[in-house]
Amino acid sequence: MMLLKRISILGFTLGIIGLSGSLGFSQTPTRLWEIFSKTRFQERFNKTHGLYFYYPQFSPELLALQGKSVELQGFFIPLDTSPSKTLILSKYPMAECFFCGGAGPETIAVAYLKNPPSRRLKLDQIIKVRGILQLNADDVEEMTFILQNAEIIS
Repeated sequence: MMLLKRISILGFTLGIIGLSGSLGFSQTPTRLWEIFSKTRFQERFNKTHGLYFYYPQFSPELLALQGKSVELQGFFIPLDTSPSKTLILSKYPMAECFFCGGAGPETIAVAYLKNPPSRRLKLDQIIKVRGILQLNADDVEEMTFILQNAEIIS
């Protein structure tokens, strides 16, 4: 009886550990794109520019990641021909990304690197970046999803 009770407690403990691990904020790079996709956009007039823009409404799950270290894997989209400390990650390759294809702003993120890349990156090369997630709800001249103080980790 005592052994059965210990096994039950062990099973319960392992279940709680597994559950807390799956609910933790060490989001896998693929999972982060899924969370980004829950962002809804609402059209509003911007007085400064005199135009309508789509402003993001972030999910509670995404707001919980604000200011936390996250990893994001995606296709490299260069902003400049020379090495730069700023790069774009896309969920899709260039032909399908937000800039050229039919995808939305929830499929791209900007990474501001601590240092320029140590190797030459190619268009559509899959890379993984780690940085502090910042969410932009107001500045129409900046991306919606920003990785600050970022580094390329693979």
